[in-house]
Amino acid sequence: MKFSNGYWLRKEHVSAIFARQIHEVASSADGHSMDILVPCAYLNDRADSVNLPAFNVHVSSPAEGVIRVHASHWRGARCDEGFPFEDEDYESGAVASCDGRTVFSSGPMSLEVCDGAAWGMRFCVDGTVIAQMAEKSLARYVLDAQASVSSSPAGDEFSPSLSGLAKDESDAFTAVGLSINPDETIYGFGERFGPFVKNGQSIDIWNMDGGTASDQAYKNVPFYLSSAGYGILVNQRGHVSFEVGSENTNEVQFSVPGESVDFLVFYGPTPKRILDRYTRLLGRPAIVPAWSYGLWLTTSFTTEYDDQTVNEMVKGMFDRGIPLSAFHYDCFWMRQFHWTDFTWDSEKFKDPRETLARLHNDRKLHVCAWINPYIAQNGSMFDEGRDRGYLVRRPDGEIWQTDLWQAGMGLVDFTNPEAYRWFQGKVRDLVHMGIDAIKTDFGERIPTDVAWFDGSDPQIMHNWYTQLYNQAVFEVLEQERGVGNAVLYARSATAGGQKQPIHWGGDCESTFESMAESLRGGLSLASSGFGYWSHDIGGFEGEHPDSSVYKRWVAFGLLSSHSRMHGSKAYRVPWLFDEVDRDKGLSVPDNESAVAVARKFTHLKLDLLPYLYAAGVEAHEFGTPVMRPMYMEFPDDLNARNLHQQYMLGPSLLVAPVFTYSGDVSYYLPAGCWTNWFSGEQVSSETGIWRHERHAFDSIPLWIRDGSLIVTGRNHDSPEYEYGRDPIIIVSFSRHHAEDSLSAVVTESDGGKVTFTATRDGDGVRLRSSDSRDFTARDVLGQERRSHGGELVL
Repeated sequence: MKFSNGYWLRKEHVSAIFARQIHEVASSADGHSMDILVPCAYLNDRADSVNLPAFNVHVSSPAEGVIRVHASHWRGARCDEGFPFEDEDYESGAVASCDGRTVFSSGPMSLEVCDGAAWGMRFCVDGTVIAQMAEKSLARYVLDAQASVSSSPAGDEFSPSLSGLAKDESDAFTAVGLSINPDETIYGFGERFGPFVKNGQSIDIWNMDGGTASDQAYKNVPFYLSSAGYGILVNQRGHVSFEVGSENTNEVQFSVPGESVDFLVFYGPTPKRILDRYTRLLGRPAIVPAWSYGLWLTTSFTTEYDDQTVNEMVKGMFDRGIPLSAFHYDCFWMRQFHWTDFTWDSEKFKDPRETLARLHNDRKLHVCAWINPYIAQNGSMFDEGRDRGYLVRRPDGEIWQTDLWQAGMGLVDFTNPEAYRWFQGKVRDLVHMGIDAIKTDFGERIPTDVAWFDGSDPQIMHNWYTQLYNQAVFEVLEQERGVGNAVLYARSATAGGQKQPIHWGGDCESTFESMAESLRGGLSLASSGFGYWSHDIGGFEGEHPDSSVYKRWVAFGLLSSHSRMHGSKAYRVPWLFDEVDRDKGLSVPDNESAVAVARKFTHLKLDLLPYLYAAGVEAHEFGTPVMRPMYMEFPDDLNARNLHQQYMLGPSLLVAPVFTYSGDVSYYLPAGCWTNWFSGEQVSSETGIWRHERHAFDSIPLWIRDGSLIVTGRNHDSPEYEYGRDPIIIVSFSRHHAEDSLSAVVTESDGGKVTFTATRDGDGVRLRSSDSRDFTARDVLGQERRSHGGELVL
C-alpha cells in the first residue's frame, strides 16, 4: 500500500509516526531474545519522553538461521496471532554486546543494532549486510475520516478495498521497509501470473477468484525470496500489502492493518536452503502417491456427461494407447442448483458405487470428485447446516447468503469444530463410496461482513479460510487412504497450504499467452514453498481451443509435476482436436496428431516416474519443489534470474515449453555440458548459451544436465510399478564435471530404498546398485550395457 506522494510528501489525509532512535536494548534473562524500545523522536533530555509515542521491538529466533522481529506501537491492541509453526526452538538465538552494538545471532545470520543511535537494523552474515532497516523504515500510518478510499467493484461483495488506501480495514497501519540492493531480485508471494521477477510491483496478499491474467491470485502467500540469500515471511494471515521497489525504489515495504507487525527472516544463502528453513517451520509438503504423477482426465466443467460419456472417454484413451492414471468428475456429478451437497445426480448416474468399482477394477483408475465449501440452499445440506449453526452468519445473526455461484448459497463455518467434523463426515462418506482424491475448488470468495463462530477477525479469515477448508478434507483422505496416499487438487491456498498438495493453476484461457502466464504462476508458487503444481492442459476457457495450443500444452503439461486435461465447455480428449483439424481440411503428420503427441509424452512421463517420485521425496524432506525456477538450481548465474519460460524438472532435466504456433523457441542453457534427451546432441559452454530452435509438435527442448544419474522405468501402462526393478539408468557424467561420484535413490512400493552410484574409474564410469540388483545403463550417446551382479563400467 502506498502512503507517500512521491518521495517527499505523504498522501492527503495520511499522518505518520516513525521509529527514530534506539533508546533501550535489553536481553532476556535466558539470553535467547532481546527487546528494543524505540521512541518516535530523538531524546535530548528526560522531558522529551513525555507525550511521545514509541515502538516496542522484540527479537527472537524460532529456528536456527531464522530471526523473528515483532514491532508494536500499542502492545495492548488486538493483533493477528500469525501462522502456526512447526518444530519451533526459541533457544536458537543468542544476544551479545560489543563496542556499543548489540548483536542477536541465529546460526550464521545476525541482527545488529547500535545502542543510542538512530533507528536501524542490519541483517548480516560474516560481516556482510544482506538486508537492513534504515531510518523511517518502521512506521505507523493513520488515515483520517477524509482519506480517499477505493470502493469494491460493483456487485462484488467479497472484495475489500485493496488499491489506494484501505480505510475499511483499519484506521491505522504498521509498515516496515527492508532495503534491496541494485542487483537484487525478488520472487514469490504465492501463485502470481504477472512478471516473474517482482521488482517494481505492488502486491496485495488477498485471495481472489480472478482468473490467471490479472494481478489477482488464488494462492496468496506473504513470503518472498531474495537473490541476496534470504527470504521474508510477514507473519500475518490477513491482508498484507507489499510495495516491491514500487513506492521507494530502494526497498521492499510491507504494511499490515493494526498496531503491530511480525516478520521473519530466513537465511540461505541458496534458494533451496531458504525453502528448507521456511518449510521446516511452516510445514513440509506432504508426500503424494505415485499414481498422482500419471495422467488425469476430467469430464470438464459444463459439458454434458453421464455414465456412458465417462465410459467412452476412458475407453477412448486406452484404445488409443494413452494410459490414464486418474479420472475426475467435475461439478455436475451433483445436480445443478445443489452444489455442494455430496449427492449424486441419480438421473445421470444410476449406481455410483458400481461405476466407481468398475473404474477401479477394470480400468485400474483412481477417481477424483469436485467439491467446494459453498452450500446451495436447494441442496440437502443447507437446512441441516442452518439449523445446527454450521453456516457462517452475519453480525446480526442471519445466515450469510449470496446468489453469486449458487442460488442462495451459504458458507461452511470451519471455525466451528462441529461444522468442521460435519463437513468431514460428508467427505468421508464420499471416500467410502470409492473416491480416492478430492478437488477442493474455490475457497477464495470469503466475505468480511460476517461473524465467525470462534470470534475470528473477518479480515484475517478471508485468506485463512482456505487453509481450514483444505486441511479438513486432507485429514479425511489421510485417515481413510493413509499418510502418503492423500491427494487434493486445490485451487486456493495461503502460507502453510503446501502441507496439503496438490495445487493447480485455476481458470486459464486456451492461448499461448495464458500458457506462459500459467508457467509464471507455477514458478512463483514454487518460490513460495509449494512442492507440487499443475495446470489445465489445453487451457480451461474456450469451447474449441486451437489444436496447436493444445498439443504444445500437452508436452508442457506432461513435463510438469502433475498433469491434468481439463476444460470448461468442451472435453479435452485429444482425438477431438484431430477431428477439428480434419474438418478444417488440415493435413497433419501422424506423429504430430494430438493423439500421437499425448501418447508420446504420457509414455515419457511414465518412463520418468522413478526420477519424478524421487524429486517429490526431496520436496517432502527439504521443501525443494519438483518444478524449479532456473535461479533455484543456478543461483550464481545472473542470466538465470529472469528466466520465466523454462524450468528445471527435478535437479537434472531442463524443460523449455514452446509458446508459438510455428514451434520457434528461445531458451538458455547455463554453463556446463548438456545432452538433448531426444537427439543425444551435446552442448558445452563455460559461460552459458542461448539456443534458438524450431520444434515439431512431438518435440520440446528437454536437456539432461551434466552430473546426472537419472533412474527411468519400463512401464507404459501405469505410474505404479517397482521403480527399482530392472531400471534403465541414464548417465551424464563428463570428465569436466567437478564431482567424482553421483548417486540416485529410488523408493520402492514398500518404502524401502535402493541407491545407484556412479564413480570415476580411469577413463570410464563404474556404476553400482546398493543391493547388487541388476540394471541397464545408458550413456548420453544412447549406448546401453547390462550390469552383472549390480555393477558395470561404462
